[in-house]
Amino acid sequence: MAKIPKDVQEFVKGKMAWVSTATLDGIPNATPKGSVRVLDDEHMVFADLFSCKTRENLEKNPRIAVTVIDEKTYKGYQIKGTAELLTSGSLYNETVEQLKKAPMQLPPPKYVVKIKVDSVYDQSVGSEAGKRIV
Repeated sequence: MAKIPKDVQEFVKGKMAWVSTATLDGIPNATPKGSVRVLDDEHMVFADLFSCKTRENLEKNPRIAVTVIDEKTYKGYQIKGTAELLTSGSLYNETVEQLKKAPMQLPPPKYVVKIKVDSVYDQSVGSEAGKRIV
């Protein structure tokens, strides 16, 4: 397990993320998520409201990548790890409550994805693009 650097934790806040999963056969799926957040130094979390393919993929293949980019500065990171699907418990309930505060009315999540982070990569434009940070 990797520790998410503090600057990456701060960078993720409030940004749209692209979550990528794959079937066991390697067919990719990428979908935007507005609820991605850092949970602690080693975990990220997001609510899944509408993504059937994401759920189907993670049930069979828990490997996941989350990419967050700032379009103005061309800075970004990709965080990879292993997902766990939660349909109850304190983290699920906490996420439901946070979604109630969203600027638009959203349905309760079908599940919450907790990601155990194992690596972080630089996705910024420049010579460090693709470099593993942790």
